[in-house]
Amino acid sequence: MKKIKLFYLRSCPYCKKALTVIEKLKEKEYKNIEIDIEMIEESENIELASSYDYYYVPAFFVDEKKEHEGIVMVADIKRIFEKALSE
Repeated sequence: MKKIKLFYLRSCPYCKKALTVIEKLKEKEYKNIEIDIEMIEESENIELASSYDYYYVPAFFVDEKKEHEGIVMVADIKRIFEKALSE
């Protein structure tokens, strides 16, 4: 499985929605599959966050390649999961 990195802010409503969707997908559709997501709170990891090319949170990277940033829908997160699970 490819590594997923998620940059987020605790105070961001779009990040909160993304985290909720991630948990629901992991509980229902991906419950028997180990999906490892490194969650990085941007304001607590400023130096690391500034080394990545994104402007909006939440920002998802799979194998260090940006896959999505900004408002996410369920389909976006499924696509990110599938990308991480693909060989």
